[in-house]
Amino acid sequence: MKVLNISYPTPLSEISKKDDNNIDIFIELEDGSTITAVVSTAQNLITRMKEDNVNFVSPPQPDIIVSTLTEENIKKAVDEYAIGDAFWLKLLYVASLDKSVIDMDRINQYLSQLKKLNEELLNGG
Repeated sequence: MKVLNISYPTPLSEISKKDDNNIDIFIELEDGSTITAVVSTAQNLITRMKEDNVNFVSPPQPDIIVSTLTEENIKKAVDEYAIGDAFWLKLLYVASLDKSVIDMDRINQYLSQLKKLNEELLNGG
């Protein structure tokens, strides 16, 4: 899906430490959707883990990860997330707002089917 516009509530020029930071963005898609996302640098994830005194990234809204916060890097990453029907952009955004839009019963049913298929493969079936 084509990305029509990426806007920044905080201008990139005001972001210090572009290799260790994050920024909110608004993404306007050709189907009329507007998505809010967080773009973080890989180093910022490490910094946040150290600040939280953990050895993992906690499961909040998934960030779009770039090496440095530049318009070029952000555009390339957002365009990648928007390939096809912008599935990942839309899924991550709506799930971050309201988990009930995700049908966990259907996911669990599918995982059960996959488990049976894997067991058949392992048992030579």
